[in-house]
Amino acid sequence: MNNYETIFLIKDDISEEQRCSVIEEIKHFLIENGEISKENNIGKRKLAYEIQRHQYAYYVMICFSCRPDILPELEKKYRTNENILKFIIVKQES
Repeated sequence: MNNYETIFLIKDDISEEQRCSVIEEIKHFLIENGEISKENNIGKRKLAYEIQRHQYAYYVMICFSCRPDILPELEKKYRTNENILKFIIVKQES
């Protein structure tokens, strides 16, 4: 299993309940397929540039370990969730 770090941006105009649901969905997927080592809900921040007419977003960072073949499924989850504006997954050096 490899170590990864992901950061994703959630729309700021949704309810807190919806935002928590998005975070829990991603966390649940990662726990099922690997192990979460660190989570940081950074909070609402101003974006460097406008994304889909949004100037603010909620930032969430999760460090996790999983098999590399899980990443395409995670990317699909990010892309199909309409409340996620952007995401990135980076492999951490061991």
